[in-house]
This record gives sequence, C-alpha cells and structure tokens, in this order.
Amino acid sequence: MERVLIKDLKNEVGKNVLIKGWISVRRDQGKMVFFDIRDRSGSVQGVVLPGATEAIAVAKEIRPEFVVEMEGVVNKRPEKNMSTEIQNGDIELEIKSIKIISKAEVPFELNSELNLDTHLDNLPYTIRSQRGKDIFTMQATILEEYRSSLRKQDFTEFQAPTLAGADAEGGATAFKVDYYYNKVAYLATSPQLYKEIMVGVFERPFTIAKIFRAEKHSTARHLSEVTQMDFEMGFIKDHTDVMNVLEKVIKDVVQAVTTKHKDIFARFKVSTPLVPEIFPILKLYEAQDILGAPHENDMEPEQERSICEWAKEKHNSDFVFITHFPTVKRAFYTYEEKSEAPLSRGFDLLFRGLEINSGSQRIHNYEEMVRRIKERGMKPENFSFYLQAFKVGMPPHGGSSTGLERFTARMLEISNIKEATLFPRDINRIDTLLSE
Repeated sequence: MERVLIKDLKNEVGKNVLIKGWISVRRDQGKMVFFDIRDRSGSVQGVVLPGATEAIAVAKEIRPEFVVEMEGVVNKRPEKNMSTEIQNGDIELEIKSIKIISKAEVPFELNSELNLDTHLDNLPYTIRSQRGKDIFTMQATILEEYRSSLRKQDFTEFQAPTLAGADAEGGATAFKVDYYYNKVAYLATSPQLYKEIMVGVFERPFTIAKIFRAEKHSTARHLSEVTQMDFEMGFIKDHTDVMNVLEKVIKDVVQAVTTKHKDIFARFKVSTPLVPEIFPILKLYEAQDILGAPHENDMEPEQERSICEWAKEKHNSDFVFITHFPTVKRAFYTYEEKSEAPLSRGFDLLFRGLEINSGSQRIHNYEEMVRRIKERGMKPENFSFYLQAFKVGMPPHGGSSTGLERFTARMLEISNIKEATLFPRDINRIDTLLSE
C-alpha cells in the first residue's frame, strides 16, 4: 500500500490508508488508545478500538517520538467531537495495525517550556517541537522570498567561498585557519570582496553565505557563525538605489510570510510587521537629535529600540533606515562624497528595535581604494586579488547584507537570536557547551 501524507487524509474518508510518522501524544481512555501522529505535512488523531486485538497489543508499547507505520480507515468524527479550528479536526484514523519502525526515549515532554540552555543542550530533540518547526519554516520562507525578489529585480545568484585569503573587515575578528605551505587563511567574515568582484560579471549579483566572526561577544544578538543574505549592484547613482532595492525585497518577504504563515504569527502571539508605503529614513545625527542623545559614531542598542518605537508611532512602520554614519566607523570600502565628509554613504536598516541590515555605496576607483586601505593601517598587497577588479574597471556600485537569524528573530519577536539559529555557535557553544 502506498503511503498517504497526513494533510491528504481529508480526501480519503471511508478508505483504508497507510501513514508513517512520529507519535506526538499517546492517551489511554478506558480500553481505547488514542494517538496524535505527525509527519512533514501535519498531524492527525488516531484511535485503536478494543476489537483491534493485534493493534492494541502493539499500542501498549508505544511512547512519544516512536516512529511508526499505521494502517487504518479514515472516519468522520462525530459532530460533537469535531474541532474545525485545527488541521484534520473533523476526521480521525481508526487504526487497524501498527508497525514500530524505531523506538524512542525522550528526556521530557516535547513542547515543555524550557530555559534556553536546556533547549540548546537537547536541540536534536527540542527542534521537533511546534515552536521549533514554526521558527525554521518561517526562516525557510524568508530565504525563498529573498531569492525570488532579487531574481525578479534581475539579480543573479553566485556561491561565495567560505575560506578567504584576506578578511573583508581587516582581520581583527576573523578565525584563522592553517592552510597549505604554512600559509594562513581566514573563515570569511563577509562575502563582500567576492560580490564586488562579481559586479564585473553579473552587474547585479547576490549570495546567501555563511560568515564567521571571532568577536568574543556573549549577548542575545551576537553569534560566531551567521547566514548573510547579500546583494551588490552596479551603475548606481548613490546609496539610495541600494536602499530602494532592499526596501522592495523586505516588502516582498513580509508579504510572503504574512500570506503563508498567519498560523505561525498567531501561535507566537505576535502581529505581522507594519510596512508603510515608504520606509522612514533618518540620518544618524537626526535620529540622535530625536532621541535627545549626543552625536556619536553609532547607535546603542537602546537607541535602536527607541528610534524604532518612534518610527512605529510616527510612521506606522516597524522599519526605519539610518544613514550617513561617520566614514571612520564603516568598513574600508565605504564611499564618502567629499562634500559630505566626514560622513559616509552608508546605512543600516532597523526592524523592531534591532539592526538587521547594513549597506552602502562602495568606493569604485582603484587609487582611492588603495588609499583607504592604507589609511586603515592595512596592506594593499593583502587585498591584491580583490583589487584586480578595480584595476580592470568598476562602475559606481553598492550593496547590502541582511542577517537571516536577526531578521527571523524580529519577525517573530524572539528575544534571543540563538533560538532563531538552527545550530548556534557562539563564544560558549559549538553544539555542546565549551565548558563541558
């Protein structure tokens, strides 16, 4: 008999079917045994009646997370037992036979409330919870729509390397790797150098890349390995062209998750993001003036939260762009127009109180790029491969980088980014705690 997915059982009423999946819940009621069974498509209630002697004997052995095959008849539930607000709430499977594929020993009930460390210590198990599945279903849609939106805007995807000969941010926070011939390589801190090179190929490249930061942070917003969603584009007039593309991408992502995942937002008890027709834009010093804060080179986390509250109140927006950061605090490749010095044409996008994206117009002139590298105390020869692109002609270009985990966390208002990271790595953990 061919397997039927649980989501399709509604079309099989009155028929004998075979399903395969995991046991979520087992309940004994008199001589009957009830199960909630799930597969990739959803869940259904099954019942073993007293007359099914063989099935009852096997049912008595079964515990949560056992992997099973079940054959049975799909029946309509009695009217009084229907739950129309849940999947398959109007049907149940009358189980005729059960085959145990794999047994399980679970440390605690799957959907228990846990502290973050307990959740992470048991991640191969806890990620099976409804909450875990919801987070990473949402994340998968964010990735899918990010790609789709950029392709519609004439971008082409490429694969950036993880091992780099030089670090895009200057080497201070990069993980070093022993390489061949006694050379040192780095785990990439950004795909930045490579996507700029690819402007010369595709004009509009993008990549989804794993990047690594050796910063010794232990906060709710930092990780040592993250997924960055990056794009770059040539022949721009300035950074606002990049911001316009990014705004379109964000709107497309929000539209997709809002349409597909109303149930997830409901289970998390959070609202869908507020998206205005045009995202509010503030220069850094303007934002600090609104908050009554002194002019500094960057925004503190509390300031990011406060200016997002301002954007929500004044513009009905969960998003706000902050532009014109001091050039000295931005990456070496960030463009500075002489008339705007010492401010750069760089920007951040804040979402629900957190920076999720950073971008800018980039330097495109070879001599200027070499001069900036030297100003930052770095050696141009360490970037000789990257600099070839500028020697052979680069148009005015710019781009941005969105943190997938941060975006996911704020979408569902998850307080700690580690919960929005499938297998988080930080200063204290790489699967297991480093202190163990």
